[in-house]
Amino acid sequence: MQKEKLKPMLFSDLKNYSGQQFAKDLVSGIIVAIIALPLSIALALASGVGPEEGIYTAIIAGFLISFFGGSKVQIAGPTAAFATIVAGIVANRGMNGLVLATLIAGVILIFMGVLRLGSLIKFIPYTITTGFTAGIAVTILIGQLKDFLGATYPKGTTAISSIEKLVALSKSTSTFNINAVIIGVISLVILIVWPKISEKIPGSIIAVIVCIILVKVLKLNVYTIGDLYSIRGGLPKFTLPSITINGIQAAASDGFTIAILAAIESLLSCVVADGMINSRHRSNTELVAQGIGNIGSVLFGGIPATGAIARTAANIKNGGKTPVAGIVHSITLLLVLIVLMPYAKLIPMPTIAAILFLVAYNMCQWRTFTHLCKTSSKSDIIVLCTTFVLTILFDLVVAIEVGMIFACLLFMKRMSDESSVMGWTYIDPENDPDATDKKYVPEYVRVYEIIGPMFFGDSELIELIELKEYTKILIIRMRGVPAIDATAMQGLEKLYKQCELANVQLVFSHVNEQPMKTMKKNKFIEKIGIENFRPNIDAALKRAAEIGKQKNY
Repeated sequence: MQKEKLKPMLFSDLKNYSGQQFAKDLVSGIIVAIIALPLSIALALASGVGPEEGIYTAIIAGFLISFFGGSKVQIAGPTAAFATIVAGIVANRGMNGLVLATLIAGVILIFMGVLRLGSLIKFIPYTITTGFTAGIAVTILIGQLKDFLGATYPKGTTAISSIEKLVALSKSTSTFNINAVIIGVISLVILIVWPKISEKIPGSIIAVIVCIILVKVLKLNVYTIGDLYSIRGGLPKFTLPSITINGIQAAASDGFTIAILAAIESLLSCVVADGMINSRHRSNTELVAQGIGNIGSVLFGGIPATGAIARTAANIKNGGKTPVAGIVHSITLLLVLIVLMPYAKLIPMPTIAAILFLVAYNMCQWRTFTHLCKTSSKSDIIVLCTTFVLTILFDLVVAIEVGMIFACLLFMKRMSDESSVMGWTYIDPENDPDATDKKYVPEYVRVYEIIGPMFFGDSELIELIELKEYTKILIIRMRGVPAIDATAMQGLEKLYKQCELANVQLVFSHVNEQPMKTMKKNKFIEKIGIENFRPNIDAALKRAAEIGKQKNY
């Protein structure tokens, strides 16, 4: 297989770039920027930071990932998957802790790309990605109930986890604001109905404009962004974090989580985009770009970013076919930041909550979730539901760690269940008239067939091989063994010693390539003798007959 080049897709696409395609990319980039504006603000607030941090992320990370990326149409920026993780890091370690964690994640992503690890993401089970994606959707929904209902938590309340937020909300029922609920419901109705009227203008923009007007004209008592956050306009500024050994050690775990999630989500987005435009992305180049984009984002006041599936799909639908559209999207947002950012303070918080409700609904994949529960094996359902529940109750780190452990253990059990060791049944041809098509095996020869991979999970199966008092030659048929590991190799060594003590000769039939290499590396073949490794069972039985003749069995 040819090695994938670490070459940005932009450089390839510009070779045959035309003015006609630029016009399409320009229009698509502007439309995607309009879609990204309210989403970036909403996701930043859900992440526990200010609204401008979301715009900074879409501008800096969006530009860098489009410029250096391995996809023709990927649009990057803040995403819902990061919201709960970022909120937790900011609450526990502050912005400096978030910046350090993201810098570590950026370095990890670059190394993953350079080391050509893009294909390893496929080893994360679909049940885990579906489980934690649905779990993140639920945590986003829970996190926005406060603003949607216009509630105020009791003084001194610190609610970080979903459970803490629900508990705090249950103690705040007396503060629910009917005006906030009305604005939230109106926003939801617009977001749901507007796409059926027009797809050219995003429903989120319409909801924001309509609800700003309603709150101002009717003088409704509803919190706006400006009531809860200070709005800073102007260009993002370069800022270096405080870097210490202790800080790096504390942020390392969070950095790893951000890197893995960024890799998973960005490459999933690339795969979806490939299917829509009949193209093929460069996964390792994309990982390098994600690393560069995340480092650039946090150094200029942003938060972690990754490829956004919804915005990428919108880019494709509006004619974007090269990374130029993503670059235009970032430049458009930069102009919006300079000119319109002060007006963001007028956006009602229930409208932001409604936008995030729809984001959560779109990402929850409830149809996929229920389909998996109906059609998958019990082990897959256990992994799916465990990851989902742990994401809500604890966090993504715990969910992925436990989910992967469960997936590996259950996979090994499944493989172990498929493995077996069977001894041939001996039939006397003289007394059984139907045995004419059976292979003749002398009484002093015993044949065992091993089926399935031999690894530490089922190495004890080798112990099922029994030697009779009259057994002089033991044939092990391994045509159904694709691979063996060190533990299984140890089991074969133990079997060899038992045969040696009992003066029994081992003969192997049809040993596949990987087991043969392992045996050769362990010098097991030297012990048995290369002449006792035969390509098939007929040759192995012939070898047994030769040994029997030599030793007069």
